[in-house]
Amino acid sequence: MLQELRVNNLALIDALELDFADNPTGLIVFTGETGAGKSIILQAVHLLTGGRASQSWVRSDCDQAVIEALFDISGQQELADLLQEHGFDNGDDCIMRRIVNSRGRSRIFINDRLATTRLASELAENLVNIASQHDHQQLLRSSSHIDFLDGYGELLDIRREYGFLFGSRQKLWHALRKLQEREQGKEQRRDFLSFQLREIRDAEPLPGEDDQLVRERDLLKSSTTLAELAGMSHNLLQNQLLVHLAEIRKNMEQAAVLDPGAKELAERISSACFEVEDLEGALRSYRSSIPMDQGRLDDIASRLTQLRQLQRKYGPTLTEVLSFADQAEKELASLNSLEQEIISLGKELQEGEDELLFRAGELSKGRCQVADRLTKAMQDELASLSFNQAVFEVSIKGADGPEALKLSATGRDTVEFLFSANPGEPPKPLVNVVSGGELSRLMLAMKCLLARRDRVDTVIFDEIDAGIGGEAAEAVARKIAELAGHHQVFCITHLPQIAAYADAHFLVDKEVNNNRTHTTIRCLPREERVTELARMLGGDNPTEQTLGLARELVERKSE
Repeated sequence: MLQELRVNNLALIDALELDFADNPTGLIVFTGETGAGKSIILQAVHLLTGGRASQSWVRSDCDQAVIEALFDISGQQELADLLQEHGFDNGDDCIMRRIVNSRGRSRIFINDRLATTRLASELAENLVNIASQHDHQQLLRSSSHIDFLDGYGELLDIRREYGFLFGSRQKLWHALRKLQEREQGKEQRRDFLSFQLREIRDAEPLPGEDDQLVRERDLLKSSTTLAELAGMSHNLLQNQLLVHLAEIRKNMEQAAVLDPGAKELAERISSACFEVEDLEGALRSYRSSIPMDQGRLDDIASRLTQLRQLQRKYGPTLTEVLSFADQAEKELASLNSLEQEIISLGKELQEGEDELLFRAGELSKGRCQVADRLTKAMQDELASLSFNQAVFEVSIKGADGPEALKLSATGRDTVEFLFSANPGEPPKPLVNVVSGGELSRLMLAMKCLLARRDRVDTVIFDEIDAGIGGEAAEAVARKIAELAGHHQVFCITHLPQIAAYADAHFLVDKEVNNNRTHTTIRCLPREERVTELARMLGGDNPTEQTLGLARELVERKSE
């Protein structure tokens, strides 16, 4: 249950701290003039539970808005397990904080640890149930009726299991369709791949071969010049330098015999002579290795043209060309086994289809049983809301016959709520028959039924009283008060009949200070509650009679 709510710099709110610890169960109402900022409270809770953030919600001239709430989750083991699973365990407390900066970016913290909006949304499903105008529109959409039915019948876990099987079936079905499409063009694809593979394998390219051929081509183009330079150098070395070095070596050997001091110099000269002789041999070998076959240039040009064609078709490098060939071989092998894959996948799909149909049948059977209970329960709820002769029915189509084979993500059923407020008129789809006030009471009845089924302790009604007045307003007030007997109920309302049942009554007001507009929220003591109810009954200048009626409403609730 919500124990504390703190809001800073959100819309027209500077700073706000609300303490609900004294109302673990009971009715907490927010009233005020239209435009005072009652919706800001709902927006704060919406942001805490993972709703989309916007920079427009940050108060002007402020860097960020901060919303923080403390929930008591004692006795809610499912919530405790979820928090522990994600490492957010904090005993019986759950602290949620949302920070939205002036650029519209936001962060969510759970028990002072950074969390995702997805986790916040998952937590919210077990923390707060919000009934707003959006829910009214959902009730008018027949596609959402199946969610109401499954929620009331506690069939959502079974539906999730079915949904997992349905998703697996869809994946298998799409995979089979792709294989079948490949099968249709298999022979054409096989011929094309075989041609590509043969073209590459016949050419027998080697990684880096093109670079090596380019180097060889460049060498051949320079071979004449290289041969001339090497030949001239060899002639000079052999005919001039070596002859004189041999004579110098002999002279120094004789000098070393006559003077031992010249021995080291003679040895160095002898070593240099041997080195030059080696150089002469190396230079001779280099000159003879220079390729002189100009016809080889034509062969290289032809080979490079062949390799460039492969690279244009299959990859910028020869390594990638060879990789393409390997992939083509693998695909050819898969094409050869394609028929067997189709048979195997079809068998797996059929087995899954049988299981899926069985689960869909079980889900349909459960819905038919729940539909009867929901019809009776809604009739009772509507009677308590001054719909004594109204008729509510749950229509389920597609549960039998050939239509049963048409499965969707929610099963094989189409669920629609039918309603008639007038005796003698057959029930028709809600969208065709309900007025605004009737829709509000239908939504309240549905929310009351669901609240008894789910594990959510806190329920928020945002102007559930739209289009309601007179006797119906009193009936709605009693129903909300009844729900507040075992839930913590927040209600944003314009009806004094509802506000009179409040265990805590907060007034939302706007003030202008220093040319800035501020929304304030404060809890009203008893006498001020009477004044506020009188305003709701008769405007800003209530008569004594109106004040007396307001006092009577408050006293009647206290009895």
